[in-house]
Amino acid sequence: MSKFLIFLILIFLTIIGLFAMENKEAVVLKIPFGASYEMPKIGLVLLSISFGAFFVFIVFFIRDTSNLINRLQIQKKHKREEKIKEFYAKALNAIMREKITEAKEALQEILKEEPDHIDAIIRLGDLAVKEEDYKTALKYYRKAYELDPKNIVPLFSLENVMEKINENEMALKYIEQITNLEPDNLTAHYKMRTILEKLERWSDLINLQKKILKLIPEFKKTEEERRLIGYSYEYARTNLESGDLEQAGRIFESIIKSNPDFIPAQLGMAEVMIARGEMEEAIEFLQKSFRELKSNLLLIRLEDLLISMGDPKRLIQFYIKAINEQQQNIELKFLLGRLYYRLEMIDDAIDTLSSIDPAVCSTPKLHCIKGYLYLRRNQVTKAVAEFKSLCPEAKVSNLTYICKECSSSFDEWSGRCSICNQWNSFDVDLRGCEIK
Repeated sequence: MSKFLIFLILIFLTIIGLFAMENKEAVVLKIPFGASYEMPKIGLVLLSISFGAFFVFIVFFIRDTSNLINRLQIQKKHKREEKIKEFYAKALNAIMREKITEAKEALQEILKEEPDHIDAIIRLGDLAVKEEDYKTALKYYRKAYELDPKNIVPLFSLENVMEKINENEMALKYIEQITNLEPDNLTAHYKMRTILEKLERWSDLINLQKKILKLIPEFKKTEEERRLIGYSYEYARTNLESGDLEQAGRIFESIIKSNPDFIPAQLGMAEVMIARGEMEEAIEFLQKSFRELKSNLLLIRLEDLLISMGDPKRLIQFYIKAINEQQQNIELKFLLGRLYYRLEMIDDAIDTLSSIDPAVCSTPKLHCIKGYLYLRRNQVTKAVAEFKSLCPEAKVSNLTYICKECSSSFDEWSGRCSICNQWNSFDVDLRGCEIK
């Protein structure tokens, strides 16, 4: 106790003594609902001061005790957080080093300290996915979702597992929950698009793609608009296959109107006409489309149609007219020679194919056809044996197709490339027949 404090206490006692000397009379202190007591005035003052001091002491004692408890709790919480951080860092390092067991142990230690640690729960789910233990992964992800239903990370994780186990409908429901929470989440929309493509729900994809077009920046719109056209084509094709010719024709017409160079829609429109029994209209449509677009795909479809109708003469005339209009188009000569081969018009086929300058165009298919034509003429010396091993006769009249986007080759034409998923990218594969 400092000397100054002792000095103040002495002054206080002196003042109390002076008051006691001047106030010797007694006062009556009556306790409510109790007895009465007679006591000096100074005694009443001292009693009041004592009670006040005791009350202040109790208040400060409670405050200091509460502060002490809070400090201890904060220290305990801080130690727990530091421990959790240490385990989490250990888990991340183990994950990066592909030490799955070590990572699991560290994450489980976190859950012992804090059972509702969402990040640790999600990480455990991720590790289960790596081990293809999807049942355990779903258990962790669902627990994380229950702890925080507005957290989209567990929802994305649940969707991912559902995709892996081919539960696409359930995956779609989780994505819908995400889009309800965040309507502008592009990642969720892209995920939904992937699932809808697997389910071939083209009508839903058209509506979804329109939403995506509103969300993406301007520089991405061209590519996404092409995708919208592709979905419209697939929807029309599905209607065509199911026999809804009116709906299919309406969609194909809409695509052609906005994108006349979209060849699959042109071919689809021709199929609608054929399905309606409008053969002449289909022929005229294909001829007109070929003259405008110069696509060999249209010409090949026209060829198959006219041959199936037993009218090859009309087809030959169309070929010859097209060649006269495009003297430098070697591909047309090749296709005409191939047609002659299909029709067993040996001399015409040889004359047409021989008119193609080997210095300008050289392709295995061309030489194979010529080789087999010479064999049929019994001109064995002109039929090179390598053509047989390169191109069996059964495949000579068949064409291959190439995707202009990814350069993949296919034996059959399709409106959409199965490798790069681009529409309107197929062309006849006549590589080696370029004009030099």
